[in-house]
Amino acid sequence: MSDAMPVLIVLGVIVLVPALFAITQYNGLVTLKNYIRDAWANIDAELKRRYDLIPNLVATVKGYAAHEREVLERVTELRNRCAANNGPPVQQAVDESQLVEALKRLLVVVESYPQLKADQHFLKLQQELINTEDRIQAARRFYNGNVRDYRNRCEAFPSNIVAGLFGFKPEEFFGVESAVKEVPSAAF
Repeated sequence: MSDAMPVLIVLGVIVLVPALFAITQYNGLVTLKNYIRDAWANIDAELKRRYDLIPNLVATVKGYAAHEREVLERVTELRNRCAANNGPPVQQAVDESQLVEALKRLLVVVESYPQLKADQHFLKLQQELINTEDRIQAARRFYNGNVRDYRNRCEAFPSNIVAGLFGFKPEEFFGVESAVKEVPSAAF
């Protein structure tokens, strides 16, 4: 019986060590995947906040710049499309990029209306939009950091073996630039 014990220990180690490694790697991948889901939920919440601000911003600009109908309609259309898009981050990034460009055009239109730039309601909305954009960018960086860590784990040896065995696929980064950087001054 004592001769069989070292063989059993060696066999146990040969089986147990890879099993523990696989379990550890699997759990790490699941954890990172959940971090990504949580980070995406944060981005989604901030995007919804932006979508809620846009109609108020458009309505305020409309009061001053009624003949800029095309720009206002485009912003509204893209806001609605983005709010309805629940696809993967890459697909949402395309729509979000178009919305960001439309918001930039809207803010360029505002530059032609000094009385609008001085309107306190508009300035408050614009400041809220800037704060929201900052929060979106922070959430995007957090999300992309989690995606980077997850992708590294999925692609680096030896954890890539576990990722391949259990069907873990790399997630996509979410890249959209900010619509506004800072509140322009309303100098008279």
